[in-house]
Amino acid sequence: MTHQFHKFWLKITAIVVGSFGPVFFLGTMLQTSEPARWTLDFLAWPLDGLQTYDAPELRFLSALTGGFLLGWGVMIWCLSTWVYDAAPEAVRKSVLIGVLAWFVLDSAGSIASGTTSNAFFNVVVLLIAVGPLWRPAKS
Repeated sequence: MTHQFHKFWLKITAIVVGSFGPVFFLGTMLQTSEPARWTLDFLAWPLDGLQTYDAPELRFLSALTGGFLLGWGVMIWCLSTWVYDAAPEAVRKSVLIGVLAWFVLDSAGSIASGTTSNAFFNVVVLLIAVGPLWRPAKS
């Protein structure tokens, strides 16, 4: 992979991570919570309609989650735009380690909470988010 392709892929990673932010933000209000509720239902496979956004604590957690994910996605985008050219390996490794840390903790928590299906979905997100960033770019 070239540095230019890694730089492009960092933007893909930013979109993958950040796109969950607005979805979970919508879960903060009952009137707009359906996309977040459906996402939660999908990740807790099978789709059975058992997940709801009725609890205010869940809506608050959705606000926190949405904010963190959008912020993390924006940060990755900014790293690819403003920092990558100066420190390509440092940016690649930082994003890679961050995504791996998310994967391990999110998957372990999903399994511990009885939602093992999400750990499987996390593998797909991991593969898309990391893509070619597994290996250093060739100069």
